[in-house]
Amino acid sequence: MASPGIVSFVDFTGTASTEEIEAVDRVFRSGQLILGNEVSLFESTWAERCGCNYAVGVGNGLDAIEIGLRSLGIGPGDEVITTPMTAVATVLGIVRAGGTPVLADIDPETALISLSSVDRCLTSRTKAVLLVHLYGQMRDLHEWKNYCETHGLALIEDCAQSHDAIDEGRVAGSWGEFGAFSFYPTKNLGAAGDAGALVTNGKDIAERARSLRNYGQRSRYEHEFVGLNSRMDEVQAAILRCRVEKLCEWTERRRQIASRYRNEIQSDYIRLLVEPRSLDNHVYHLFVVASRERERLQRHLIDLGVETLIHYPIPIHEQSPFRSLTTDPIGLMNSEDHARECLSLPCRPNMSDSEVERVVEAVNTFRP
Repeated sequence: MASPGIVSFVDFTGTASTEEIEAVDRVFRSGQLILGNEVSLFESTWAERCGCNYAVGVGNGLDAIEIGLRSLGIGPGDEVITTPMTAVATVLGIVRAGGTPVLADIDPETALISLSSVDRCLTSRTKAVLLVHLYGQMRDLHEWKNYCETHGLALIEDCAQSHDAIDEGRVAGSWGEFGAFSFYPTKNLGAAGDAGALVTNGKDIAERARSLRNYGQRSRYEHEFVGLNSRMDEVQAAILRCRVEKLCEWTERRRQIASRYRNEIQSDYIRLLVEPRSLDNHVYHLFVVASRERERLQRHLIDLGVETLIHYPIPIHEQSPFRSLTTDPIGLMNSEDHARECLSLPCRPNMSDSEVERVVEAVNTFRP
């Protein structure tokens, strides 16, 4: 916990609700700790929530990407275009599936991957575009769907930050061949440890994913694929089943906070990302601003008792293992600029109105 008087960025209280304690007790009493009834029930709940036919619970969001790609048959020699402005797990999932990541630039107004940049990255080896719904925002999914269909590409969604986001009436994860979710504790829907899932409308994808997550088994002791150990455990599934009931309430509060920031932050030294086209498009996993004076701004805010974080200060192509990756032939200037300027303000569902006011006042009093 942060010290009293600090508007913390993430609040870990260390307590569980009565429902969560009862759910965990139920798991232990059942004697089934891995891939049991709780996982099956959560998979059904999450598939329905995402408007998909199937959900497959896995160990984490990275595994969801790898398993999904392998279930599509994407591997060595296949290029997957994605963004450098993301958590490294997005690119690691491509690499672990055997594919080759190719990095396109972002739109500076949204920080989302740019379609024109993707078009410049396209080659005969491109098999998929992996969209990242960065910060919790969805945008132009119909356009992306048409583009991928026109070019014979698989559309894939990294939904690690976009639980319950909607574009044109369709939920995150339901537009692509599959959507990959993380339920890391700090996500909008977080577990009490690592957990993830992929959602899909493809029966073959779901069946192969269920096999791959469990050593490649089709039936007990019969291994059809070279799989991995990525099984959602019963405790996490039980906790997620409790917390999913609160997700609408938590998302609504995030949107209220974001609306106040958008309406009340007034500064010549701060740039807000462009507003979503509709309220449903953004679930505000993060509320991100940009400033050329970021370091001074961050020091100013902590001096006034406001915690901030940077997501992400080093783009993928500047990370040591990935400096040789193919990128947009004209460069990734927008991604580099955004990485130097982005700053995430507190936007957690349990923030009080007075804490929101303190953040706004602290930002508005910044003078470099």
